[in-house]
Amino acid sequence: MIQGGVNPELRLSWFEELFGRVRAEYPAVDLHSLSVSEVVGLSTVEQLPVPEILVRLKAAGMKSLPGAGAEILVERVRKRISARKVKPEEWIGVMREAQKLGMPTTATMMFGSIETDEERVEHLDVIRNLQDEMGGFTAFIPWYYVPWKTPLRGKEATGLEYLRVLAVSRLYLDNVPHLQASWLTPGLKIGQVALYYGCDDMGGTILEEQVVHDAGSTNAATRKDVEEIIIRAGFKPVIRDTYWNLRPDMALATA
Repeated sequence: MIQGGVNPELRLSWFEELFGRVRAEYPAVDLHSLSVSEVVGLSTVEQLPVPEILVRLKAAGMKSLPGAGAEILVERVRKRISARKVKPEEWIGVMREAQKLGMPTTATMMFGSIETDEERVEHLDVIRNLQDEMGGFTAFIPWYYVPWKTPLRGKEATGLEYLRVLAVSRLYLDNVPHLQASWLTPGLKIGQVALYYGCDDMGGTILEEQVVHDAGSTNAATRKDVEEIIIRAGFKPVIRDTYWNLRPDMALATA
């Protein structure tokens, strides 16, 4: 996964060269990359429609899109917390176009900032409706807002609130095959408990992460840490690829 900010000086050709080189040097690696904001940013800079941007990125080696930048897909909330990011309909539009091209995508929700419970459900409903239409979301990944070093401030969501969101998400999004637990914001222990609230996947290890870290989160985990909490919860950790195929060729770090 490669993601960054929207830099108007990085043109489409730069990403094509980057992805092409990664594909050439690491042919076994799948590129699950670029946020919707970055795709829309490239469309604006290049003055090309989003479908053409996605076609060229796919040809360069980008296989799938992460669901980053969804926040809460309600205009009132986005105007307050991320006014310069894409609008809800733009996020949905990019996901629809990617899925039309056969590129699987994930969906996310960042909750706990200023949204109401009703707006959380509205977000889930947007995801559910697009999944009914296209069927291209492989997983849903909710995580909560970290307030400590952000202008909005506010309170951090509780572990109980996170688990409730997971349980409701699993029930509401019965058409999305996988629900991912996170350890990055709630920590390893809550991530472990999340496996009993509808999750069948655990967020992986991270080589470099700045957004949540800069907001004040200090959680960290190695691959061994993640595998051990899964085992101690009574489950068997397995390694999957981007398309949810098991990878029997990769031994566990705890083996």
